[in-house]
Amino acid sequence: MIKTVLTAGIAALGLASTASAENLRYAHFMSASSWQNQVIFEDWATAVEEASGGALDVQVFPAQTLGKAAAGYDNAVAGIADIVWTVPGYTAGRFPLSQILELPGLFDTGAVGSCAFQKLYDSGALDEEYEETHILFVHTHDPGHLHTAKKPVSTLADMKGLKLRRPTQVVGDLLTELGAEPVGMPAPNTYEAVQRGAIDGYMLPWESVESFRLEELTGNHTVFGFYALAFIATMNKAKYEALSPEAKAAIDANSGMQWSVTAGGGYDEAGAKVLERLRETSNVIELSDEERATWMAAAQKASDAYISSLDEQGLPGTETYAAVQGYVTECQAELN
Repeated sequence: MIKTVLTAGIAALGLASTASAENLRYAHFMSASSWQNQVIFEDWATAVEEASGGALDVQVFPAQTLGKAAAGYDNAVAGIADIVWTVPGYTAGRFPLSQILELPGLFDTGAVGSCAFQKLYDSGALDEEYEETHILFVHTHDPGHLHTAKKPVSTLADMKGLKLRRPTQVVGDLLTELGAEPVGMPAPNTYEAVQRGAIDGYMLPWESVESFRLEELTGNHTVFGFYALAFIATMNKAKYEALSPEAKAAIDANSGMQWSVTAGGGYDEAGAKVLERLRETSNVIELSDEERATWMAAAQKASDAYISSLDEQGLPGTETYAAVQGYVTECQAELN
């Protein structure tokens, strides 16, 4: 009887502790079985809970169960979710300086791109873009490539007329410059669009081909680093400001560069494994040196046009682009 009473008392204390913890809802659009769910979200939740000493209880909501991918940032602003991981570029024109990170040729790995993006954010250059929320960390994936269902693409001429999924307007402008017809949609919608024949292919990094089961539909993969998508993990500002000092400290300790590079590096590691498998099972196309130079010239033209458009709007496009290039050089030295 004494043992039963003690056990009940301990259980009651545990329930009281859980009940007193501040609950945070963390929403993202990857599947529950994805590496991102574990490495970027669940591991972060565990780290925050432990750092808070029980003051915080973080619940992760995968697969758009707490809001659609395209509405991610607004869901954080409105408090539909307390924390959201999303793509700023899903809302065209709203985060123009952040989308400089999407331009081709800036970096070769997700870790370096993430480090550069985090340095840009930490510099204060993006404060106005994210003033409605509290940013936890920012990152990129490794460069995205071209994947097609029926038509192999090995020359720029092969791109003409292809309907290709583009993640953001910036990447869409690049595809237009390359001769394709961009079709905008969030990544989770890509499988159905290819299956229905609404698009001929898509732009995604290697790991996403597997994450979204797209290797089932597309057997041609052209190696060319078209872009790198920018991601943010951000929190409802009022929710953050209302936290206890202990809870805030736990959040702050798990914000910034450490998690930025963890996320970007995760894409590198997962992508390398997927590319290795695809080389054995699919048609992986390497461009000739001459062809690659042609593609890069077209890509640079699209980049220059985007930077010029920012300057014309009175935004520091040229200045920010140069800053990103500098941060990339710093990050390459720091991470290698």
